[in-house]
Amino acid sequence: MTLQTPPRLSGTNLERAADHNQRVTLHAIRLGGSLTRIDLARITGLTGPAIANITRRLLQEGMIEEAGQRRGGRGQPPTKLVVRADACYSIGVNIDRDHITIVLVDFLAQILARKSIEISFALPDDVRDLFRRSVRAMLKSAKVDPAKLVGIGVARPDDLALVAMPGRPAAYAAWDGIDMATLFDKPLSLPVFVENDAAAAAMGEMQLGFGQNYSSFFYILVSSGLGGGFVADGAYVRGTHGRSGELGFMAAGGGKRGRETVQKLVSLSGLAEHLANAGFEIGQVLHQADWAPDVELCLEEWVERAAHTLCTPLDAINCLIDPAVILIGGRLPSRLVERVAERVNALIRDATDAPAIAPVRRAALSEDAPAVGAAILPFSHFLLPKAAALWKDSGAAAD
Repeated sequence: MTLQTPPRLSGTNLERAADHNQRVTLHAIRLGGSLTRIDLARITGLTGPAIANITRRLLQEGMIEEAGQRRGGRGQPPTKLVVRADACYSIGVNIDRDHITIVLVDFLAQILARKSIEISFALPDDVRDLFRRSVRAMLKSAKVDPAKLVGIGVARPDDLALVAMPGRPAAYAAWDGIDMATLFDKPLSLPVFVENDAAAAAMGEMQLGFGQNYSSFFYILVSSGLGGGFVADGAYVRGTHGRSGELGFMAAGGGKRGRETVQKLVSLSGLAEHLANAGFEIGQVLHQADWAPDVELCLEEWVERAAHTLCTPLDAINCLIDPAVILIGGRLPSRLVERVAERVNALIRDATDAPAIAPVRRAALSEDAPAVGAAILPFSHFLLPKAAALWKDSGAAAD
């Protein structure tokens, strides 16, 4: 039996605490939109003098700026502070089995430039070539100084080369063991952060979407496959092997192992197969604002099947982890997401014996959630709070 390493309950030094407090303060301003120093002291629990010192440093570093004064009180109105969107920038890349998307975002995670192509089972060379011929033009069109880029975040499915998907070519094995950093080493020299696509989307939602309203939620990413991620008390939960949330691999209907998985139907590839069986193409759904009546009928059939297929894993999620809400995001058209969510809610409400039922709803972020979530990774690493910031490395000497 392998024993797990227990958590280290060691303290921290003043330098780490100061860095953490600055990260927390910056993040509070980023989320709050416009806060006074009094607001910050109340939100963070730091003293007034500590907030004054931190905000002075952030102003000097160009991370925040003063944005007028709050009116309505007695005496001198306090000055409001806001994050500078142009303080820094990041690039996010989403690699999936049916598309590649690159986004350039500012510090508020607003998309300034975007490049996306639909390509089935893109190889590493395809990703490298698209990035190298696109990134300079994206920076130029957005008028962004490359020196202000913090890093590159990459979101991709786990086991990209190994999971069996319809139409996967033998050449796709080239992804096995690929060093992602080598794909993005030119024309820029930036640190590269790699994350599972569902985890990246969940982290993006945590920072910019409904994570502002729910501290605990389960995120379902509908992409070429089906992934998931779990956020508890404002922190992403990875599990022992970093594979938490993999509901796509669950047996459909709770059946035996080896039978069809949930993602066989509930995914873009599953939707494409369902449409193809009726003589339609998925492009008729993804790229058209209005659907023909016969396509609508086919989609209604898929929604009904998808909702029933999701009930068993969502029952498990409700019973085992008790999230506040279950969010569905990804490249599935929002109208379909909302129909699936509505039908799942009705089915679970009428049939489950779970002691608590989380509502299912469409995620706030757009179809670019994995790419935007990936772009946030460099911000999180260098500038935003992380629980590990206050823990010593296992090899660190005692202070």
